[in-house]
Amino acid sequence: MAHTIHVDVVSAEEQIYSGDAEFVILPGMMGELGIYPRHTPLFTQIKPGSVRIKPAGGAAEELVFVQGGYLEVQPNLVTVLADTAIRAKDLDEKAALEAKRSAEEAMQNKTSKEEIATAEAELAMAVAQLEAIRRLRNRA
Repeated sequence: MAHTIHVDVVSAEEQIYSGDAEFVILPGMMGELGIYPRHTPLFTQIKPGSVRIKPAGGAAEELVFVQGGYLEVQPNLVTVLADTAIRAKDLDEKAALEAKRSAEEAMQNKTSKEEIATAEAELAMAVAQLEAIRRLRNRA
């Protein structure tokens, strides 16, 4: 039997995923992180994007969108503490496209650094959601 690692993805509202997996891939601040069983302990911030979980036993890959948060890795346990987590199948493409359009418009109309930073964060979130939707479509 292949080695596995237990994965928990939780948000403030609910537990999104809990189970054994062969590996997890998620968006770190400096790029994608691949976590396999017996990984070195790690605690780091994650950015908005897709968390890809390959469940043990050959089941189809799970895809969860997170709006940022933290990752804690222990040798046999991965915990994703997300600000907000949404199953990829529950993402709304129309809403994400509208959020992207609004953020782009806001970036053009804002003058203060704070307003621009807020608009940039909203744009990054919308783009990450659209990327998660694209990945989900490519799997189908």
